Amino acid sequence: MTAPAATATPTAPAKSAPSAKSVAKSVLNDARQIERAVMLIEMGARMQVLESETTLSYERLIRLYKEVAGKSPSKGQLPFSTDWFLTWQENIHSSLFLNIYEYLSKGVALDSVELLTRAYRLYNEQVAAAEIEPLLSFTRAWRLVKFVDAGMLTRTQCSQCKGQFVSELYENRHYTCGLCNPPARAGKSKSAGALTLH
Repeated sequence: MTAPAATATPTAPAKSAPSAKSVAKSVLNDARQIERAVMLIEMGARMQVLESETTLSYERLIRLYKEVAGKSPSKGQLPFSTDWFLTWQENIHSSLFLNIYEYLSKGVALDSVELLTRAYRLYNEQVAAAEIEPLLSFTRAWRLVKFVDAGMLTRTQCSQCKGQFVSELYENRHYTCGLCNPPARAGKSKSAGALTLH
């Protein structure tokens, strides 16, 4: 009587070590994400923006925020309303930024974050040259772009000055902007850096 043949036990496939190329790629990507997060924090971005625009974990972003800003990030959710962008002064600031953003988007090949940060810097340069306080924070500028992308806000041409202004989606054809037809109290603020009408 012959002994039964020994059956070979299957061995688990050996795990291949990550290649030097993939490790290098991962390290480079990590470095890029950190660089992007630092830039956004320096621009004044809130945590929700950082989470949306980078692949870093929440814990790493918190540590990075504290290190760059020297304080803990603000708590609470971002306001989710289009109303802020439609009030008088805020609409003019928002429209200036969005026109810069749309102009850059047609002429320069940039990713979404680079486009946003470049447009926001130009917006700040414009209001500084006009000696006006910037009302639009970086986070609100980011939110405005999201609202436009989602079809919740758009730009409408003023029937008088022909400028493009942030408006609701279904604005009538005879839309008049807040500069051509300002509300009664517009331009009366005595605070430094506020818009004034002459």
